[in-house]
Amino acid sequence: MSARGPLAGRTIVVTRPREQAGSLAEAIAAAGGTPLLFPLLEISPAPDREALQAAVAKLGDYSIAVFISPNAVEHALPAIHAAGPWPAGLRPAAVGPGTVKALAAQGVGRCLVPTARFDSEALLELPELAEVEVKGRRIVIFRGDGGRELLADTLRRRGAVVDCIACYQRSGPAGGSAPLMQAWRAGRLDALTVSSSEGLRHLVGLLDVEGLAFLRSTPVFVPHARIADNARALGLNKIILSEAADVGIMAALGAYNWAA
Repeated sequence: MSARGPLAGRTIVVTRPREQAGSLAEAIAAAGGTPLLFPLLEISPAPDREALQAAVAKLGDYSIAVFISPNAVEHALPAIHAAGPWPAGLRPAAVGPGTVKALAAQGVGRCLVPTARFDSEALLELPELAEVEVKGRRIVIFRGDGGRELLADTLRRRGAVVDCIACYQRSGPAGGSAPLMQAWRAGRLDALTVSSSEGLRHLVGLLDVEGLAFLRSTPVFVPHARIADNARALGLNKIILSEAADVGIMAALGAYNWAA
C-alpha cells in the first residue's frame, strides 16, 4: 500500500456488501488510504426460488429485463443461463454502471442504462421506457426483497405488464459494531462511505450512545441525494454528497478538506 496519495494516513470505512466492496477498497488503497470493510448489508439467495424459476421459464415472453443491482445479476443470471441462451428479443436494462459491468461479465450486452444519475427515476427517463414504448409490453424486474416500488408502479401506469422477481434477500450485519468502535476510540477512523439508506439505518441501530456521537462527528460520504436526506433525518451532521459510483466517491474523498 502506498504511503503517498490524497488519502495517505486516512482510514475509510467501506460499507457496501462484501461482494461489491472490492473495487472501492482497492481505489482507496491506491490513493494511499486504508480501507476498513464493514458491510452494512448481507446478501443471500431468496429462500423461495419458485418465482425466479417461473420467470426464467417464460423469459422469452418479456421485452425488457431490468436488473436493479449487481446482486440481482449474481443471483438471477445463473438460473437464466442454465435454462438456455439469452432470448434474442429481450433487452436488458440496469440502474447503474456496476450492474452493466456485472451483466457484461456474464455475456449480456446492449444494456439500457442512465448516463447521468443512477437510480430508478433516471432509468424511467430513458426514451425506451416511455409510455409509447412500453405500453402493452411485458417487463420483468430482478431485484432484492422489499425495496422501492417506484419503477414497477410507474411502468404499470405506463401500460406495461410488470413482474417483480425477488432473487435475493438483504439483512443487517451479523456481527456487532466492535471494529468501528475500536477504530474510533483509537482515533483512526476518518470517514465512512455509505451507498444504501437501508444500510445506514442498520448502522445507526448498531451503535450505542458513544458510537452515535462518533458517527455524528465523522464525515459520511453518500452518492445519492436520497441517502443524504435520510442521513440528515437520522441526525448525522457531516454528510458529503458525492457523484455516483467509485469515481464519484473517490473524487469527493480526494477533494475533502480533512482539516476542517
